[in-house]
Amino acid sequence: MDEADRMLDMGFEPQVRKIVSQIRPDRQTLMWSATWPKEVQHLARDICNEEPVLVTVGRSGHACHNIQQYVEVVENNVKPERLLALMQAASAATGGGWTAKTLIFCDTKRGADDITRLLRRDGWPALSIHGDKKQSERDWVLNQFKTGRSAIMIATDVASRGLDVKDVKYVINYDFPGTIEDYVHRIGRTGRAGASGVAYSFFSPDKGKLARQLVNCLREANQSVPEALETIAFANDRSNSGGKGRGKGNYGGKGRGFYGKGKGRFGKGRGKGKGMNFSITGANSIPVGNAGPSKGNGPRYQGFDNAGMH
Repeated sequence: MDEADRMLDMGFEPQVRKIVSQIRPDRQTLMWSATWPKEVQHLARDICNEEPVLVTVGRSGHACHNIQQYVEVVENNVKPERLLALMQAASAATGGGWTAKTLIFCDTKRGADDITRLLRRDGWPALSIHGDKKQSERDWVLNQFKTGRSAIMIATDVASRGLDVKDVKYVINYDFPGTIEDYVHRIGRTGRAGASGVAYSFFSPDKGKLARQLVNCLREANQSVPEALETIAFANDRSNSGGKGRGKGNYGGKGRGFYGKGKGRFGKGRGKGKGMNFSITGANSIPVGNAGPSKGNGPRYQGFDNAGMH
């Protein structure tokens, strides 16, 4: 049973049990997944005839170390322009055009279609795949992607598991997923079979509850952690531990790297009392230069050699 944890976790347990009840009792049961959360392990034990043996390749639930991970803390309303800036900078770094297979993940079907239209209006060869598409259309889109005729595919989580396409170079999390397990699955579409890959993720502050887990995931894979993400993780830890702060605070500080240097939504912070001001410095920011809401003199389109843009 492939993607075993999701089969159980998403409500397919009755169907799985019905199938199991009609299979010979001396069967061998094998379950496969990149993640194996504790909450579904007891269900697996019920399905297996004997106490199951767990075989782990690498460390369970951790990202592949062949993948370079880049995370940018960004507000939802500026993500469209940040995506276009990233695509333009990547294209410039590779000599123009777009041939590298790129998988962009959105949370919703509507979001996938909106991003597809955004990219196509800007001249990018993009197609979308999600649950509202007919199977024949999904097969056609996937074939276009696999053969490289359309090197950019925008998808919901329908493509995050079980999809094995050779030579996917980039994964972009336009919407950060709801769990770290799903993050691991998504970025695992690149860096397969020993190949290297690059994953870019836009992390919005409203996903703060995942910040600490993401920090741990990045550190485990020997990746740099953005200071802005560390700050959100710290604030969330403090909140969960019962600490209280008074006054107002917002995302502040001087932004470098992704946002350039200067003022704007992520510019100078204001705070009163003992509220926490987040300082966004872009320690591991996506190196797209100074396009975006901030004003300043950040290096334009620099750093892509280090970001895997070859």
